[in-house]
Amino acid sequence: MKRRAHIAVWIASGFVVAVLSTHGYAFVVAPPGPGHHIDLIGIDGPINPAAADFIDDALKRAVTDGADALVIELDTPGGLLTSAQQIVKSLLNAAVPVIVYVAPAGSSAASAGTFVTEAANLAAMAPGTTIGAAHPVEMTGGNVEGALGTKIENYTASFARTIAQQRGRNEQWMEDAVRKSSSIDQRQALKLHVIDIVALDLKDLLAQASNHEVTVAGGRKVKLQVAGAEVRTYEMRFGERVLNRLADPNLMYLLLIAGLLGIYFEFAHPGVYLPGVTGAICILLALASFQVIPINLTGLLLILLGVGLLTAEAFVTSYGVLGMGGVIAFLLGSLFLVDRSETDLRISFSIIAGASFALAAIILGIGFFVIREGRQRAKTGSEGLIGELAEVREQIGPGAPGRVFVHGEIWRAVSDQPIAPGNHVRVTGVRGLEVTVRPI
Repeated sequence: MKRRAHIAVWIASGFVVAVLSTHGYAFVVAPPGPGHHIDLIGIDGPINPAAADFIDDALKRAVTDGADALVIELDTPGGLLTSAQQIVKSLLNAAVPVIVYVAPAGSSAASAGTFVTEAANLAAMAPGTTIGAAHPVEMTGGNVEGALGTKIENYTASFARTIAQQRGRNEQWMEDAVRKSSSIDQRQALKLHVIDIVALDLKDLLAQASNHEVTVAGGRKVKLQVAGAEVRTYEMRFGERVLNRLADPNLMYLLLIAGLLGIYFEFAHPGVYLPGVTGAICILLALASFQVIPINLTGLLLILLGVGLLTAEAFVTSYGVLGMGGVIAFLLGSLFLVDRSETDLRISFSIIAGASFALAAIILGIGFFVIREGRQRAKTGSEGLIGELAEVREQIGPGAPGRVFVHGEIWRAVSDQPIAPGNHVRVTGVRGLEVTVRPI
């Protein structure tokens, strides 16, 4: 009974932990204690819906548990402008002071990360870090041309200036970061008043941040006292981590290719099941990524066309025309798949090249073996008997069936010539349970 009680307690505890985790609570590295404390989270990767939800949850938790400030350690190549706008809105209306710290050395707050950094009450950078390059681009990576390009650029520049104005920082440089893709290191950023602090590490950051007066939601003034404060570190919830991984365009692309290959293999070899099941799962995960990453429909259709042409090449004699067209369509579709007018993320060219070569080789290879197997003579069943050698076991004559031994079995046999037992014959036809033979 005691053992059962212990098991019940463990199960109940696990259930409580699971419920709490689904409601936004995460593992606390440092246990709660008396005195001042700050909450610390890390964004290491693209700015996407998962990152926006993570920051929003962290802000709510910081208010609930009475944190003196929320520190966001940031290292991002950029991401979705829509997600950056959501984060900026949360930071500008936060009821708790927020410090964005671009760290460690070698990190950057590029593109969408620039807006997130500037929206903080205090913006800080570690030595050896960069910020900027927030110019909007099109899906091919170039500038958005024409009236649409002008409209997007003007909107983004206005958005950047508004953030800098709200936080009392360099509005002109923020506009240059959008219009001219300006990018600077931490020394220039401090000199131009793009950031407020250059800190060696978190301890140095908190020491320098102390006694700074910042304005939070409702115009309330707060004087930071965070030097030596307890640091409580939080991680993303499981669902946020999954969404964050699916927001990687490279992973999305590989899932799409793996799904297409799995489905193709299942159709080429019906009844294997595993490739089809795996392919279906990969396709569904890729579709989930489509909900996070802006996808260009033309690019997706070109990829599907490329796979279709490569498949047709394996079964139709086109002297390489279909195969070449399939590779070109697949490459173009891969380059256009991510809509660069809404994000600066892109699929790695090396992954595109490798996937294109591997996909073409696998599809053409499977098609070759399928055709070769289809053209081979049947080796089993009644059709497999045709052309085989047999031994006569019982006299065969015109109109007088006999018996032959073939494939380990005794078959009734007929022939238009008399054949004595012991001779060898070749099977020329099969009708029901009777074979037609001729002497060798």
